Amino acid sequence: MLPAQRSVQRLGLGLAALGRPAYINVGRAAVLPVQRTAQAMRERTRTVLDAAYANGIRWVDTARSYGSAEQFLADWLRERGHQDVAVSSKWGYAYVAQWRIETEVHEVKEHSVERLRTQWAETRTQLGDRIDLYQVHSLTTSSPLFDDLALQRELARIRDAGVQLGFSTSGAAQGETIERAWEIEVGGRQLFSAVQSTWNTLEPSASRFLAEAHTGGWRVLVKETLANGRLAVDPPAELTRVADRHGVGTDAIALAHVLRQPWADVVLVGAASVEQLESNLAACRVELTDQDLDALSRLARDAATYWGERAELPWH
Repeated sequence: MLPAQRSVQRLGLGLAALGRPAYINVGRAAVLPVQRTAQAMRERTRTVLDAAYANGIRWVDTARSYGSAEQFLADWLRERGHQDVAVSSKWGYAYVAQWRIETEVHEVKEHSVERLRTQWAETRTQLGDRIDLYQVHSLTTSSPLFDDLALQRELARIRDAGVQLGFSTSGAAQGETIERAWEIEVGGRQLFSAVQSTWNTLEPSASRFLAEAHTGGWRVLVKETLANGRLAVDPPAELTRVADRHGVGTDAIALAHVLRQPWADVVLVGAASVEQLESNLAACRVELTDQDLDALSRLARDAATYWGERAELPWH
């Protein structure tokens, strides 16, 4: 196991909760600016990025569908001049809410050659050559990517130009998706070399598959580490007891739980304020005991139940 106190180098900041006015994370709305204008959210993103960098975080994860997150990040990188920040982004969802909080549809998914070409060009316009990892957003076993050879070849062109390729997963069949994606080869080698999956105290079902991917040489990123804020805002009683024993918030314990997984290369936090980020960072000072780990392991839910509950979270 990697010592928790040295784990800040493994943390990354995800911009899903900062690049657009509405998202599903609970505990987010109360800490955001009263008026979530584009300028207000740009300033908040800059502030949180500054705090993350000052605390040693050197990975930032974004996506085309995160509203203006790529633009906010690009502006920050140009203003600050940081050359030691790794950047990952994603394609596949288009943001269509037009900066509205209340709207019927916030994003539309499409895994096609046309969507890839359009969004890769948009990402390059914003971030230039700063993209270290480009990911298929929310790959599932039903994605047309698995049978679309033209799409695979288009992705391979990005890979062959020197950009690492990966994919994110969602849903109760994350493991099956990882297994199928592992088998895709273009030009005599694997198309992908990274995966970003949901793993948290409530939803650890992808553990074996992520461990195998890591052992096989893939970079493993972990998202939704706080179960979209639920482990911080409405934690199980046992999680609260563990947090009380360590004198930290339940968010720190949940993150420390992820950091104890040796296959987790980049552990993403989704803080929407500096205060949330600082609370998250307490995870780096926590050393979970065997007793703690045993208690946390009992909180795991059936994957289908977990993802059903997540699907009910409202955009706000």
